[in-house]
Amino acid sequence: MSATEIVVFDLETTGLSPEKDAVVEIGAVRVVNGAVAEHLKYETLVRPTTPDGAPMRIPWHAQRVHGITDEMVRDAPTIGEVLPDFLDWVGGRAVVAHNIGFDGGFMRANARRLGLEWNPAAELCTVKLSRRAFPKERAHNLSVLAERLGLTFAPGGRHRSFGDVQVTAQAYLQLMELLAVQA
Repeated sequence: MSATEIVVFDLETTGLSPEKDAVVEIGAVRVVNGAVAEHLKYETLVRPTTPDGAPMRIPWHAQRVHGITDEMVRDAPTIGEVLPDFLDWVGGRAVVAHNIGFDGGFMRANARRLGLEWNPAAELCTVKLSRRAFPKERAHNLSVLAERLGLTFAPGGRHRSFGDVQVTAQAYLQLMELLAVQA
């Protein structure tokens, strides 16, 4: 893909279902002309709400994964407050995520509920790129991919949106290079 600017993003959520669970954090960074532009970032906690807008607690099993607590999101904006701004920030750019089906599913479901449109130029997936680049490997989760590519997470960055985004963006660029596709 020869886009000059793309958005790499990651969500942390209360669970796995875009229809029942909620976003608790959004992290994103732009890749401009094949380089990560760390200064062009988007990062926010999100106070989770049910699909009908009622407050929602973060289940313990989700807190165990990402470490985001109810206390941390108490004063954060809701998805209804955050999503219009994030969609403007993404614009019509292509987006990249590690397992785009998950993150894109949450974006589509939330946009639909809010009467908005999730309409990126393209949705690219570093899991799929990893499978193409490393067809003999079985595991393609972000931790394994990072290790395979010699990338490290910032301290406390794994399973936090911006920490995962920093590694996903670097992985995306390396995978595109390995696959000889212009990023």
